[in-house]
Amino acid sequence: MRYIILFTISLFSLFAKAQTNNQFTSRMYFAWGYNKEWYSASTIKVSQPSQGSNYELENIAGNDRIGWDKLFQRPLTIPQYNYRFGFFMKKHPTWGFEFNFDHTKYQLTPGQDAHIVGNINNRNVDTNIVVQDSYLFWKLNNGANFFLFNVMKRFYICGTKNGVLKLFNIYKVGFGPVIPHTENTLLGHDNSPGFQFGGFNTGVEAAYRLEITKYFYIDIAQKLDYAYYYGLHVWQGTAKQSFSTYEIIGTLGIMLPYKNKKEVPVEELKK
Repeated sequence: MRYIILFTISLFSLFAKAQTNNQFTSRMYFAWGYNKEWYSASTIKVSQPSQGSNYELENIAGNDRIGWDKLFQRPLTIPQYNYRFGFFMKKHPTWGFEFNFDHTKYQLTPGQDAHIVGNINNRNVDTNIVVQDSYLFWKLNNGANFFLFNVMKRFYICGTKNGVLKLFNIYKVGFGPVIPHTENTLLGHDNSPGFQFGGFNTGVEAAYRLEITKYFYIDIAQKLDYAYYYGLHVWQGTAKQSFSTYEIIGTLGIMLPYKNKKEVPVEELKK
């Protein structure tokens, strides 16, 4: 609940009024940044027909692994990163479209008790086991990997008189595939780790964007995502899982103004 409250805070700026008569241009952009996640509790459902096993790990907790706390000690793509490529339309510059990717890491929190219920080797089970690397672990650690195709709407808040700085709210909603990297050990049996198509996700995002001159910007965003994974590779079988994610995201972007496009009055953003 507290994350949802935080997410809604930025909605208040929808009522902010423009303080200048600056103008802006519709722009394409590319951004790179990093993220931090919190995950809801979830259930992993495992099917291994050849073993006579069909069971669930119920109400388990997962955590992320940021990596950017040691950013300059490893390649830029090792930590939890994100990138965006998008554009705002020429004729309707408050609306835009975006390709959005978040490299997020998910792993079962070690040491917790996992309630396991169902059938294992054709025998009924209903017990608790401890999550530990040697016997039971579950990682989407080289990426839970959320891809989204977003529709965007932006609102002008304020800016400097000379137009060097402009502050916007940007709201996004999207849908797309998840391409996880599955790595797990279930009841002592390892899978073959690797990337795979793993399902779909949908998300909403709210960002503050500070544009710096015509070419650079900084985004601070909050995002809620729901991902449904299925057909995940496990030893002699598959698994499925769904969870919600709350993200805080920071990105640095480069804007590319359209050629021969006149500046559009800020008043257009109020429509």
